[in-house]
Amino acid sequence: MLTREDVERREYEILSPDAAKAAESKGRRRDEGKCEFRTDFQRDRDRIIHSKALRRLMHKTQVYIAPEEDHFRTRLTHTLEVAQIARTIARALRLNEDLTEAIAMGHDLGHTPFGHAGETALGQVHPGGFRHNVQSIRVCDVLEKSSAGRGMNLTEEVRDGILNHTGAGVPTTLEGRIVKTADRIAYVNHDTDDALRNGIITEGDLPKSAISFLGETISRRINTLTRDMVEASDGTGDIKQSEACLEAMNELRDFLFAAVYRSDLVESDAERYEIGNAIPALYDYYSKNPEKISLEYQGLIGEYGLAEIVKDHVAGMTDRYAWEMYKKLRK
Repeated sequence: MLTREDVERREYEILSPDAAKAAESKGRRRDEGKCEFRTDFQRDRDRIIHSKALRRLMHKTQVYIAPEEDHFRTRLTHTLEVAQIARTIARALRLNEDLTEAIAMGHDLGHTPFGHAGETALGQVHPGGFRHNVQSIRVCDVLEKSSAGRGMNLTEEVRDGILNHTGAGVPTTLEGRIVKTADRIAYVNHDTDDALRNGIITEGDLPKSAISFLGETISRRINTLTRDMVEASDGTGDIKQSEACLEAMNELRDFLFAAVYRSDLVESDAERYEIGNAIPALYDYYSKNPEKISLEYQGLIGEYGLAEIVKDHVAGMTDRYAWEMYKKLRK
């Protein structure tokens, strides 16, 4: 039988001295007993995997609003791809895969419906603004219920990685820094793949210098970027990319912003208009009718204030539920 203590001892034997060790975790905000078989990082991963917030990502937009084709990425499939890339890098560098996977699985839990357009719209109407990484932490700390009570009561290392996976913040662990870059590797490549499938761009449109350096196929590009991170980071005590690889990836990313993310084939003017109206309309409706907010959130109004809970409720909606509610409001 392999116990938690056995796994924790093996981490010291197998992992790099630079790896985060479960036995040295800064712990949780609320004390709770240890699991007999799982480390704290493994337990965090499992809590996230079993959460309702993760399941909702299946019906939240990555790029395309309500795609009819079955193979376009959603927030959930994006999350799985980030986790796979990040774990490969962590394993090669002998860092903590369990911590890496937990951060990756939780990094996008706070995303709104309708992708970044929804995030922008909610940020414009909510007095405190909106950032999905901050909302992801709120989901983990407050909104998601688990056997631990309110919130998932995650370790500080996982919380730190989720909060700092985007923006100017730098995760304190190498595992968190892996996820921060793996997130970009994943979306740059799978958004290119989806855009090609959707006919928004062709192979000939892709920036030739970037493709020549990274590879002609999505698998080769991901392999190039993954291998580069391992080789550039090995023995440095940090997570890095070579200048050449970073430049090529950023060139492809800039191309996507210019040719794909702002394309009318991704979001028509009519869809942008509707999203710009839907989120404010939903926010206004629930602000005026708090009794319509889900019961599990209603009980938090006294502690956090109505505006915060309305934001939580709207942000937690899937694309299709938000559309259905918005259509009802327009009748």
